[in-house]
Amino acid sequence: MIKELPKLNYAFDDLEPYIDAQTVEVHYTKHHQTYLDKLTVAITGTSLENLELEDILKSPNSIEENIRTAVLNNGGGVYNHNLFWSVVGPAEGKTPEGELLEKINEGFGSFDTFKEQFTQSALSLFGSGWTWLVQEKDGKLKIINTQNQATPLAEGYKPLLALDVWEHAYYLKYQNRRADYITNWWNVVNWDNVSKKLA
Repeated sequence: MIKELPKLNYAFDDLEPYIDAQTVEVHYTKHHQTYLDKLTVAITGTSLENLELEDILKSPNSIEENIRTAVLNNGGGVYNHNLFWSVVGPAEGKTPEGELLEKINEGFGSFDTFKEQFTQSALSLFGSGWTWLVQEKDGKLKIINTQNQATPLAEGYKPLLALDVWEHAYYLKYQNRRADYITNWWNVVNWDNVSKKLA
């Protein structure tokens, strides 16, 4: 089980001007850390303590009922944020290449169409949650939303790309302008790291 947050491969201000340094710092050191702290409390002394987080989240019904909600909420928060930080960086608007681009073109017609559909999905998500590019068991790609800190793992999907659309991900810079945040987020997607997650 994860004991500490994964180190970021960039400085807090490396995502400027698209995501501000203060947001990255608060998001990572406060929100993400709090999920990890609460997850640790929930599983300490239980049969889950030495399991991999991904394996726990893939089988939510096997979690003891008295800690299930805490584990899913906080474990999901840890997993989702781990993935989110791993697929952003000072990428300056690069685009996917190779097999990933082929699969995007195959699934959505073009990269521009994929971006448009992903953006619309994120804009349509009511309240707090995540928008994902996931890989199905047959290898095809799909866009889905999850509410709050739910993950695609329980539905059998392999997550490739995660966009945090909780207000804490953008409110300090963008206030209620979710659309502006999403538009600018595309500039910091690290497509090389997304490609590495392909099955």
